Amino acid sequence: MCELLAISSRFPVTTNLSLMRFAEHGGHSGPHRDGWGIAYYHGHDIQRIREPLAAADSDWVKFVANHHSSSSMVIAHLRRVTRGERTLANTQPFARELGGRMHLFAHNGDLPELFNLPSFQSSRFLPLGNTDSELVFCCLMDRLGAIWLDSHEPPSLTQRFAIITELAKEIRAYGPANFLYSDGEYLFAHSHRRTNPETRRIDAPGLHLLQRNCPATALTNTQIPGLSVDSSEQTVTLLASVPLSDEPWQPLGEGEIVVIKDGESVIEPQT
Repeated sequence: MCELLAISSRFPVTTNLSLMRFAEHGGHSGPHRDGWGIAYYHGHDIQRIREPLAAADSDWVKFVANHHSSSSMVIAHLRRVTRGERTLANTQPFARELGGRMHLFAHNGDLPELFNLPSFQSSRFLPLGNTDSELVFCCLMDRLGAIWLDSHEPPSLTQRFAIITELAKEIRAYGPANFLYSDGEYLFAHSHRRTNPETRRIDAPGLHLLQRNCPATALTNTQIPGLSVDSSEQTVTLLASVPLSDEPWQPLGEGEIVVIKDGESVIEPQT
């Protein structure tokens, strides 16, 4: 299965060597050789780099890590093919515009039955590739469009959360369904089940969470390599399929959804 990584912070952070450690799973210490991508939010827009090649051997990964791009919201993905060809169109994270801002989505799982369900045939947002992951994203965007285009103001968190929770509940019935989604304001993370590399069984947790509240000097010196910050009072939350450091990452429960804004949880985790 694929691997996910997300960072939400109060002030912009640079990933640098953290990206390099994540990328090692893309072909060296892990089997995810079929593509990689990373996206940084800048206001309502994003800077997105993707490549349908192994991240561990990519010169683009080295360029991005050395470029010191900073953002308060970052989503990254390592791909291992289960559905769809090894092409750029099938490389995550996926992005679409809605309500005057870019929305991002990255998925880890296997949901082939969704292709045959009428309820997952989007009318407005159409896939560019042929993965179940992008199909889910297009369906989610189609449902979110009803509330984003209903007024000139962004919809409430309650409205957004209800739609995301319902979709997560639906897709869990068809297979592993971990995903990260952001509209630039909030980061939504749904943890389900994934393949355990030791037992080879598909079970929880699907995601792990690490939250830090500390000065920049303390955060820079943590065991998360290369994570640097631009403020003396920083809050950072990281979500990853597998822990990227020796710190006490919290495994999320099966079916648990967390919502993060500016590095802080803004709603109690739901199951």
